[in-house]
Amino acid sequence: MSQPFVLVLFYSRHGSVLNLAKSIAKGIEQAGVEARIRTVIDSDDHCSDYPAVDTDDVKNCIGLAMGSPCHFGMMSSSLKKFWETTSNHWISGELIDKPAAVFTSSSSLHGGNESTLLSMSLPLLHHGMMLLGVPYSEPELHKTESGGTPYGASHVSGLSLSNELSQSEKRIAVALGTRLANTAKLMNTNQAT
Repeated sequence: MSQPFVLVLFYSRHGSVLNLAKSIAKGIEQAGVEARIRTVIDSDDHCSDYPAVDTDDVKNCIGLAMGSPCHFGMMSSSLKKFWETTSNHWISGELIDKPAAVFTSSSSLHGGNESTLLSMSLPLLHHGMMLLGVPYSEPELHKTESGGTPYGASHVSGLSLSNELSQSEKRIAVALGTRLANTAKLMNTNQAT
């Protein structure tokens, strides 16, 4: 049997969501769990540095972090299209009780981060996954002047469309990854007994 891993699934067009995915993966690995970063491919992608996700990645993970840019307050159509291929997992209940978290990026402070995080939560909840956010015990939630919400990690690029995360955004993403991995380890241990 392979080593337990947390899947970090993302779609990124300009790199901001990828940078969040890397920070979340860092938090997962700091908790002692393998992070597998995967992406969804659409017709605009010529190549990617990360493998395309397949449904076995979702089936075999012990936890999932999912990220998308804000597209008019919703997840990208490429990510939504992937979830539309997971009906067999829904029918079999393979994702029930696996912990999950969401993350996003927008170009403006009021660009739909929270509604995008909530829209990404819907397929996860339909699959019976346990959704984790960022608790207010995380000090950076009180300090951030850009991205970061209790619903999940986020980034605000601003008018410069910078894909570089602020220090607060990075810390929130790492904290979310650590929380997700620790919960996944706990759930995986409980299911094994």
